Amino acid sequence: MNREPILTVKNLKISFHTKAGMLQAIRGIDFDLERGKTLAIVGESGSGKSVTVRAIMGIRSKNEDAGGSILYRCRQDDGSVKEYDIIEMKKKDVISQLCGKHIAMVFQDPMTTLDPTMTIGKQVMEGMRLHLHITKDEAWKRAVALLDEVGITSPETRMKQYPHQLSGGMRQRVVIAIALSCEPDILICDEPTTALDVTIQAKILELIARIQREREISVIYITHDLGVVAKVADSVAVMYAGHIVEQGTAREIFYEPRHPYTWGLLDSVPDISKDTERLYSIPGNPPNLLSQVKGDAFAPRNQYALAIDYEEEPPRFQISDTHYVYSWLEDPRAPKISRAAGK
Repeated sequence: MNREPILTVKNLKISFHTKAGMLQAIRGIDFDLERGKTLAIVGESGSGKSVTVRAIMGIRSKNEDAGGSILYRCRQDDGSVKEYDIIEMKKKDVISQLCGKHIAMVFQDPMTTLDPTMTIGKQVMEGMRLHLHITKDEAWKRAVALLDEVGITSPETRMKQYPHQLSGGMRQRVVIAIALSCEPDILICDEPTTALDVTIQAKILELIARIQREREISVIYITHDLGVVAKVADSVAVMYAGHIVEQGTAREIFYEPRHPYTWGLLDSVPDISKDTERLYSIPGNPPNLLSQVKGDAFAPRNQYALAIDYEEEPPRFQISDTHYVYSWLEDPRAPKISRAAGK
């Protein structure tokens, strides 16, 4: 299986003009997404996860400034690869050329994604008619097969129903079917199981994993649920205040974390093997991104912060071929502190 990056994000910066000033939502991030692999982007609310994937989908606001590059590599029928820089493309071109056909998204709330006035069948067929240029009869047959593939019983009956007639789990399966309808290369899942109960969550995650294996789709998960990350991710990017502070394989992030923020996220997960009355929470609040961030954005909440953390942003320290971290604690001159020190 070819592991070349299908998506490369380089020095992505996104700011929004607001009445209160310029909000620096994304402050220079880099990552690769390999073909057939799963990348999970984790972090607190407001860390920039959703803004990042909206940029990949070409979803932009009128008050937005974006810099850097988002390079999508699309395989052509003749075997060659065509490269698109999504940041340089016009919004309408991203929507008409890439969205749905090559890059698709599953949102967290299916009721805000599905049109309550349209039948399920019409909504599943819509993208196929637009991008694949097939007849209505062909689209109907493909839609029925697709609903069956995502585990919806009596698919022909469901085609004629409306979203309110389906359960939450069924609606999310429909949203996944719509996302897969044009056979995209990349599937972005923005908190796809948040609104579902635990048993349905597991089934949805298994469904996405099975379809990914069968179709060799690359997947990006946006989540704050580290339990989901442990089940699905090949690699993990930890975001804080619009910046990726640590990235590595799932094993490296869970078993060899190096950034104090990553330590805090992992320590916040309930552990039934420990006899504790209170759950750990990271002290303080994220910084106000309307103001210029000086030094390490996490420093005010970091019990291990060094003097330099308040003056200069840490550079990238390479831990292994797949693992890097932005933390002054990795500097050879820094004191040797491990995650266990704070427990």
